[in-house]
Amino acid sequence: MCTADYRGMRLRAKAILGLVHLDAWLALFTLWPGGTFAYWQAWVFLAVFTACALAITVWLMKHDPALLERRTKVGPVAEADASQKLIQSIASLAFLALFVVSGLDHRCGWTQVPMPLVVLGDLLVALGLYLVLRVFAENTFTSATIETAPEQRVISTGPYALVRHPMYVGALVMLSGVPLALGSVVGLVVLVPMTLAIMARAIAEERFLDAHLPGYAGYRGRVRYRFVPRVW
Repeated sequence: MCTADYRGMRLRAKAILGLVHLDAWLALFTLWPGGTFAYWQAWVFLAVFTACALAITVWLMKHDPALLERRTKVGPVAEADASQKLIQSIASLAFLALFVVSGLDHRCGWTQVPMPLVVLGDLLVALGLYLVLRVFAENTFTSATIETAPEQRVISTGPYALVRHPMYVGALVMLSGVPLALGSVVGLVVLVPMTLAIMARAIAEERFLDAHLPGYAGYRGRVRYRFVPRVW
């Protein structure tokens, strides 16, 4: 077996194990506070999320393994800048809180979400992850950390022609669907710190790209909005 084949096998194994690890944590932080395994909304959400995340992973394995490798370096410990470690830590805690609070809502019965809204939540999860895949297909440089590659260039086509951070838009769409998919209204409150953390990261990322990516300042002048046209 040649070195390239071995590296490819290791990367694929690492990506799949990472997804299994993430699923296990999401199940734990949902079912444990939910207080029961008879939490059908959680099982449906996990099925939808896993199917979409696996589809993205398989697509990256086939079409852009270099991006897949970059995406495996994720989280606060992967960041070089102290402020980004803090922002990523807040975002990670808020992400887990979406599941914990939604699970507690299920256990305590604080709110009741009708079936159509649960389905809407699952659809938002799938839509958000599709938007992320669309970004990956357009931009091979979407690292999970704030950095630039030697060959990186400004991408201004596809979703990047509409907003400057379409991947964050996809993430927020997905995250907004999580509490509804889990049958919770209270969980939506956690979207506030999550959104603020993502906004802070987008601002920091733009400052970095202005300084390190030629042409980015001009792109920022052409595409005025970060997340939502005519809003922000």
